[in-house]
Amino acid sequence: MKKEGSNKKRLFGTNGVRGVVNKEITPQLVLKLGHSIGTFLGGKKFLLAYDGRLSNIMLSDAMASGLIGVGCEVYDAGMMPTPALQYLTRKWKMDSGVMITASHNPPEYNGVKVIDGDGIEIPREKEIEIEKIFFKDAYLLSEWDKLGNRIPKPGGLDEYKASIKIQVDEDLIRHAKLKVVIDPANGVGGLVTPYLLHELGCEVCTINSNIDGKFPGRPPEPTLENISQLCEVVKACNADLGIAHDGDADRTIFVDEKGIAHWGDKSFAIIEDYYLSKNLGKSVVTPVSSSKAIEEIAVKHGSKIIWTKVGSINVSRKMQETKAPLGGEENGGVFYGPHQPVRDGAMVAALMIEIIAHEKVGFSNLVKKLPLYFSAKDKIPCPENLKEKALEHLLNKSKNQKNETLDGLKIWISDKSWVLIRPSGTEPIYRIFAEASKEKDAHNLVREYKTIISGIIEKLR
Repeated sequence: MKKEGSNKKRLFGTNGVRGVVNKEITPQLVLKLGHSIGTFLGGKKFLLAYDGRLSNIMLSDAMASGLIGVGCEVYDAGMMPTPALQYLTRKWKMDSGVMITASHNPPEYNGVKVIDGDGIEIPREKEIEIEKIFFKDAYLLSEWDKLGNRIPKPGGLDEYKASIKIQVDEDLIRHAKLKVVIDPANGVGGLVTPYLLHELGCEVCTINSNIDGKFPGRPPEPTLENISQLCEVVKACNADLGIAHDGDADRTIFVDEKGIAHWGDKSFAIIEDYYLSKNLGKSVVTPVSSSKAIEEIAVKHGSKIIWTKVGSINVSRKMQETKAPLGGEENGGVFYGPHQPVRDGAMVAALMIEIIAHEKVGFSNLVKKLPLYFSAKDKIPCPENLKEKALEHLLNKSKNQKNETLDGLKIWISDKSWVLIRPSGTEPIYRIFAEASKEKDAHNLVREYKTIISGIIEKLR
């Protein structure tokens, strides 16, 4: 829970409600949040699911109780990736969905994502209305004989896998006989991606694939540093590709056949190039944190880039608004509209396997064909109450530079290099992204602006 500069309380961040379990995120808070969600959306059908965190049963029970208490019917889909819940919410014609997950956050975190009937996270306007009900205790509890029910709804994962297979060339993939190593980070991606790719004809090896809410294998965020074990296993197994998910499997980071991990902007660019070569002129939606390579590839195919704020909901809603069929983020999130306009880790894994099978070259060679840019990123702690003030100071300090303020502050150093400094919507940190045509320049930019924002935060303390 956060406070804005105007002293208005906030519940939702960039992507749902998140916090440390039994500190910010308690069963009492989730119960009340369930009351508020159900009151705003009405006594309708909700699909409920959760990831593999240790607090998942405690918080899913609290959410179910909150919804039932205001007369909602709760269909329990069990443990699954977030994109599976999103697909099934729409496929099963549910009015809404609720996912208990903290995505890439550390194991002590958990949270709630609220999904609209179209399978996309609810827009900010609806979040505001739910927050009003929550903070005013204005929820409408039902009479004892008008309570909702909790109904088991099994079988969703098989339907979800089948929906992905339809989107790729299964015969092409099967003929390629590719070998892959999958690292779901002990998260719910292990329930889908290894089985999906095996059914598509790949030879599949796994690490960290058992569900464990303590994430003992590696942290749930698939940064290049966190997936070093996957890089080693890909080389040792002579695999064609390594695949790493985050905790709820809506993101995918790839490791090439040489054991080198690549940021998500590379894999998104490969998918973009492949898709636009077959669908000339189609628009692509991406946040301001994405590589300039994404824009150059779009121009090559006569397509247009539509920029958004960082946050998957912003990409999804803009895709829906503009009818753009493709979106992507530098963090490994790809939104493949023909399947669903949301981040979907398993869908992206299957797409990349098809591309490698079609091009008949390794992932490293696909990367070599891309416009050459290097990226770097870092983060620095920042108390929630200082985020807005720190950004004001940074804007004032950079007012004479070429910049953009769509989300945080993006400063253009040259036509080929930029740095983005923005407050996280899910954690008490500032994130720093940089890109340049030389690797050392990208890292130098990150270091330079990390020092600058650190100094500002220290002064504000």
